[in-house]
Amino acid sequence: MDVARLIADLAPVKCEDNAAIVKQKSRDFFWYSPVLKRQLDHVTADLIASPVSEAEVIHVLKTCFAHDVPVTPRGTGTGNYGQAMPLSGGVLLDLSRFNKVKEVSTGRFVAEPGAVIAEIDKQARQSGQELRMHPSTYATASIGGFIAGGSGGVGSINFGGLRDLGNVIRLRVVTMEAEPRILELGGEDLQKVSHAYGTNGIITEVEMPLGPAYDWVDVLVGFEPAGGDAFDGWMEAVRFGDDLGLQDGILTKNIAPIQAPIPEQYFLRHRKFIKNGQSVCVCMVAPFAMDAFATFVARGPGSILYRSDTATDEEKKGLPPAFELAWNHTTLRGLRVDPGITYLQVLYPFPDQVARVEAVSKRFPGEIMGHLEYVRFDGHVTCFGLPIVKFTTEERLEEIMRIHEEEGCPIFNPHRYTLEEGGMKQTDAVQLDFKREADPRGLLNPGKMVAWDNPDFDFSNQTYLFPGLER
Repeated sequence: MDVARLIADLAPVKCEDNAAIVKQKSRDFFWYSPVLKRQLDHVTADLIASPVSEAEVIHVLKTCFAHDVPVTPRGTGTGNYGQAMPLSGGVLLDLSRFNKVKEVSTGRFVAEPGAVIAEIDKQARQSGQELRMHPSTYATASIGGFIAGGSGGVGSINFGGLRDLGNVIRLRVVTMEAEPRILELGGEDLQKVSHAYGTNGIITEVEMPLGPAYDWVDVLVGFEPAGGDAFDGWMEAVRFGDDLGLQDGILTKNIAPIQAPIPEQYFLRHRKFIKNGQSVCVCMVAPFAMDAFATFVARGPGSILYRSDTATDEEKKGLPPAFELAWNHTTLRGLRVDPGITYLQVLYPFPDQVARVEAVSKRFPGEIMGHLEYVRFDGHVTCFGLPIVKFTTEERLEEIMRIHEEEGCPIFNPHRYTLEEGGMKQTDAVQLDFKREADPRGLLNPGKMVAWDNPDFDFSNQTYLFPGLER
């Protein structure tokens, strides 16, 4: 590609072609996975384009279409699976400057895709409202990136996942054609671009619901090793989390059982509250529910180690919020201490989730440390797992995932960069059909949709490698 000519044609959109800056902006958190780090560490775009409006997005897409140059969209780069990695080079569409919160009204907000979630929440709270759901990267993640690359997070215990009806109201999307079109998507059409990594359209506006705001209380509940057996303490934490999710009168926003020794080894700032060998359940509880919550804790074997509503200023000094101990932040904190770990994403299906957690946990003593996130899934309270794995080889990692599947625990593979291999393990016909309509040359985020490149790919026993990576 003729970079100089492309920059000239992209004017007045801000562009950057400094190789070091381009490479830095071409990266997300793919390095959580040693497999993706091996595959993607060298990947970089050729140029960054940073539009500040829908009109500039349209100009970029139209110009790149004319030059036959691939475009990979990026919010703030907090994804974990290589969603924003430009596998074919080309233009990295940096949407972080396209970031206004356009409207906050009763029960909803409208924002541009680059708006940071914490800023949306800040403005919503001025009217006594808050986001119903957000990732643990609340402080830095963009709302467009969350919808295009995420699946759920803090708040999923009440509202399920992003693709559940009602969690996104409307999306405005621009196609990549000779004359890009602006589409308003709602209802069933939202599935065309939700969690599609920007492979079939660029989100330029988001409308989502809001709920009543609370000053959530951060709580750590600890579970002693029963009779010196830390595993028993872990299972007590799991059962506590499961039971708490079923308490209809206790409003929570997050419930995360975490197995020892993760808390004592990785939660460095909270370590002063945690005993060696304790598993914990990290919770966010509405203030009005704290008396009921404390009563509920007192019924079982756990004890409250820390609660932010009664902690002194000195005790709270320097502590991250509870949600930054949970979801993908658990792994991030672990990697800062031990770069030799990685993680999985597991579903423990209802109604046998506790038994499945116990069965799988017993298969990998010393090799896997448990981490669960309780959610609503298809109308039931169950849990996802983001267990910490002591990485040895890629072959052993594949074997661990196979054993989970054999135990009836589906894997949403965080060591794959394609849509299908990450979770569906089959073609999403709706998203593929929409890509044919909205991106006829396949220039949007190439390599992330297997079905576009290889409709006959066998998901049962192969690993897909995008041909562009070989080049």
